[in-house]
Amino acid sequence: MTAVSPASGAGLKAKLDVHVPRLMQETGAKGLAVAVIENGCVRHVKAYGFRNANGEPLSTDTVMYGASLTKAVFAYTVMQLAEEGRIDLDRSIAEYLPKPLPDYPEEDKYSSWQDLAGDERWRKLTPRILLSHGSGFANFGFLEPDKKLRFHFDPGSRYAYSGDGFILLQFVLERGLGLDVGAEMQRRAFDRFGMHNTSMVWRPDFSRNLADGWHADGKTEPHDERSTVRAAGSMDTTVADFAKFAAGFMRGEGLTKRGRVEMIRPQLPITTASQFPSLQPVVSQERQFKRLAAGLGVITFSGPRGRGFFKGGHNDSTGNMWVCLEEGRRCVVLLANDVRAEAAFPRIVRLVLGETGLPWSWEYGPEPWALSASPAR
Repeated sequence: MTAVSPASGAGLKAKLDVHVPRLMQETGAKGLAVAVIENGCVRHVKAYGFRNANGEPLSTDTVMYGASLTKAVFAYTVMQLAEEGRIDLDRSIAEYLPKPLPDYPEEDKYSSWQDLAGDERWRKLTPRILLSHGSGFANFGFLEPDKKLRFHFDPGSRYAYSGDGFILLQFVLERGLGLDVGAEMQRRAFDRFGMHNTSMVWRPDFSRNLADGWHADGKTEPHDERSTVRAAGSMDTTVADFAKFAAGFMRGEGLTKRGRVEMIRPQLPITTASQFPSLQPVVSQERQFKRLAAGLGVITFSGPRGRGFFKGGHNDSTGNMWVCLEEGRRCVVLLANDVRAEAAFPRIVRLVLGETGLPWSWEYGPEPWALSASPAR
């Protein structure tokens, strides 16, 4: 493959204005917002397309669903708590809870920890294991055939994406340490970076400029007014706001240098052919993606431009992606209120950052990403 050099400055803005609308037309996507960070500063933010079926334009301050980008901000918050000595990343969660995890009654806000009764492996869980998707849980317990949470492997022994792992760490912070996770994220991230249109729960003022979503079949979906803080993915944000967080993270604000490095260093090898479905079998070393591993709340990788990390966010009407390279402290943020835009992400990232080596087929599966591999020209 021919090496792709990143664009920058006015040239990049012009290229984005040419290629993003064309890629949206190719994929059928109705709305897509892009932000570019260089040297830890927001250099460019722009939105394309529509925020709803009425044809109202998507703007850089339109409130969009953050989906699993929430996990990265939650991990950033937990790392601050760890640096303050409030929580130890490698201490069993049992040491923070007043009573055994399975003894807690079921609450709508959390999964049913009672399902783990009789399996003492829950005591092996630590914040580090939960933040690196090594819990051994399915993505969510309600996705199990009998809708019961269970361990599929020993905690910390391998990677398998689990939203319930993040929900459990939220539970530990709230029931064990007495913290309000929504308030902590608001203070430590959203307020710190001036993310005035970002929240872990619905705010009535969001309705003034709100993005609905589009499914793969073109069906529209109203924006969900989430009333419960969920560390796995309840955040609403804007592309302008999340760009501020991305830039601040690249500058190292809110963390020591050591803490930031800890978040984005390889914590747990990734040994599956793709990320989803979760709980896939481990594949042979020849089929594994080299230098791909779980960080804390993000995925780390190495490629032609050195070390980087990324985090996606997805539901039936949402496609988000945050990709960063340590080289030049550069990032691209992509927020789409149309899941069809995901097919354009590899080409947009290559346009902005050059050839990164990010394994798109692991993130999204082998089809149709191989068809989207050629860079925009």
